[in-house]
Amino acid sequence: MFDINTDELVNKILHMLMEYAPKFFLGLVVFYFGFKIINKGLLLLEKMMRANNFDEDLRPFIITLTGLLLKLIVSISAIDILGIETTSFVAMLAAAGFAVGLALQGSLSNFASGILILFFKPFRTGDMISVGNYIGKVKEIQIFNTVLITIHQRLIVIPNSTLTSEIVENITGAGVIRVDLTFCIGYDDDIDKAREILWSVIKGCPFLVHQEGQEHQILVEKLNDSSVDLAVWVWAKGTDYWDAFYFMQEYVKKAFDRENISIPFPQMDVHIQK
Repeated sequence: MFDINTDELVNKILHMLMEYAPKFFLGLVVFYFGFKIINKGLLLLEKMMRANNFDEDLRPFIITLTGLLLKLIVSISAIDILGIETTSFVAMLAAAGFAVGLALQGSLSNFASGILILFFKPFRTGDMISVGNYIGKVKEIQIFNTVLITIHQRLIVIPNSTLTSEIVENITGAGVIRVDLTFCIGYDDDIDKAREILWSVIKGCPFLVHQEGQEHQILVEKLNDSSVDLAVWVWAKGTDYWDAFYFMQEYVKKAFDRENISIPFPQMDVHIQK
């Protein structure tokens, strides 16, 4: 049997509690309230940026990065209060960071790509872009990802490295863009009459831009097997692209129906010789 001095053991436990309990409690206080203050400070920073019309693209990037750095500093301070040697901890953290960096090369690539996007600005928050199979409005440019909202109100998160390695079409970047449409009429229909109907729809479309140098055009595009294809080129603001597209589709069909202009189905004439 081991001879345990109960009084000595209790004294050691009490001594450790007296020595480390205040540090532990103070470390928790610093950690908890530090994070609370940082979160409130970040909200205040965002409000100040909005009030001063700070770059909308840089806003979420700076806030997220600032939050990460401040929380890292608070965490190291709390560890230092506990009595843990921070120099060795920082060295260990650096070594761990190097190992994690090797494991997360894709994330680091996304981070670097995010900086490139914010610096060179191939697109901005609010622009309509097309990348891969997705078309949407840029909601937010984050540290690692860019968030799009599609016309179907779906939230798409795309890694920033994808946006710097693939072809990205900035639909609204030029301000005013051309909307290309094709409408088919039958061979028995009058082309001039169809053109007049198309012009009337164009003049009544509220989403089109009428300005010098960007005139709307109606051209005979192709003589198909069963139809005459009319190419309609109209101009609209990038933000109104889909509104203009769907307006023209609907009201051209209605106007053609009123004026008895046919939209032929694909057909084939078969001649049988006896």
